[in-house]
Amino acid sequence: MELKTVERSSAKPAKTAAEIAPADYLARVREIAPALAAAAPEIDRRRELPADIVDGLVERGLFRLLLPHSLDGAELLPAQYVPVIEELAKTDASTAWCINQNSGCSMTAALLSPDIAGEIFGGPRGILAWGPGPGEARVAPGGYRVTAKWSFASGSQHASWLGCHVPIVEADGSPRLRADATPVVRTMLFPKSSAEFTDIWHTIGLRGTASNQYSVRDLFVPEPYSVDVLSRRDGTATREAGLLYRFSSLSLYASGFAGVALGIARGMLQEFVVLARDKIPRGARNTMRNNNVIQRETAQAEARLASARRWLLGSLEDISEAVAARGHIILDERMTIRLASTYCIHTAVEVVDILYQAAGATAIFNENPFERRSRDVHSVAQQLQGRQQHFETVGQYLLGLEADTGWL
Repeated sequence: MELKTVERSSAKPAKTAAEIAPADYLARVREIAPALAAAAPEIDRRRELPADIVDGLVERGLFRLLLPHSLDGAELLPAQYVPVIEELAKTDASTAWCINQNSGCSMTAALLSPDIAGEIFGGPRGILAWGPGPGEARVAPGGYRVTAKWSFASGSQHASWLGCHVPIVEADGSPRLRADATPVVRTMLFPKSSAEFTDIWHTIGLRGTASNQYSVRDLFVPEPYSVDVLSRRDGTATREAGLLYRFSSLSLYASGFAGVALGIARGMLQEFVVLARDKIPRGARNTMRNNNVIQRETAQAEARLASARRWLLGSLEDISEAVAARGHIILDERMTIRLASTYCIHTAVEVVDILYQAAGATAIFNENPFERRSRDVHSVAQQLQGRQQHFETVGQYLLGLEADTGWL
């Protein structure tokens, strides 16, 4: 396949990321969309993004959407960022998922010293990936000895650095605890070459994310290449002045993956409208779009998607304005982001299911644009960000009960 390169004027220096308007990133996604669509079978077959697709994403700065301006990142605010992820997901959910995962990881740059942040993220291919799993980091002179095995490392195939979140163990083997007796957990960062990978990513959906397993044994990680996990959640430890870094990276993950789900559903609806225009079901006299049931379901799908999307983006805009005035994000706002994001994911699943059913037998064939989207959106909903438990958490908070804020 051939990717159109981003044109650079020989008469003028290239713009820095800070000089690029947020809308330009949407244009860059639309520019690469035909290549993503053409690569879809290869992405699913290889279970990773092809090298030329990665090259095109790198060239367009799409791995740098949440990096600080100081590292030539776009530093997009949440309501500017989510539509870019959504636009990618309209064409290919695996690509959108990787971009969101790698972008969320990249917010760690705001917590590192400038020299280390530059070492990890300074080049155009400075991409970080990580995933959950058991392990430990034992205190050693100048840093930690890390032994662990993690999974779900989305975007690790094209990453240059990896991370992991592990509890700290003192040299004598005792766990390091906070004042409230909870374990101290730190995020460790190390070159990808330090880890051993195991191919486990054989799934029904999001096949191209290469979310494989990786492990290290007794790997020394210097202290400056680690950050306290709590510092990623409250925005108080940031070294960057930008408004973006007053947000929890978990909030960006949540809203970004909601964008993935919305994009899948929007792409499904667009393709369904095309199908309904031309398809005459067996035994029918007219095309699907002349059926009053199809008309109602199409309108309801639009209403559900548009309202869920507007709630999420409107909330992100309102919260950004409030955080800018106040200087920090509050729990109520983090709860709102979590609730709106989870609602978007499940609304997208409902819309995709209705349209998949309405498309009839057409939807079951690989060559048609329905089956893959159905698999992908259900995989989104099965991941951490789509847990039904999030509704319980927010409900507890709204009812004045003690709620688990660990994933906010």
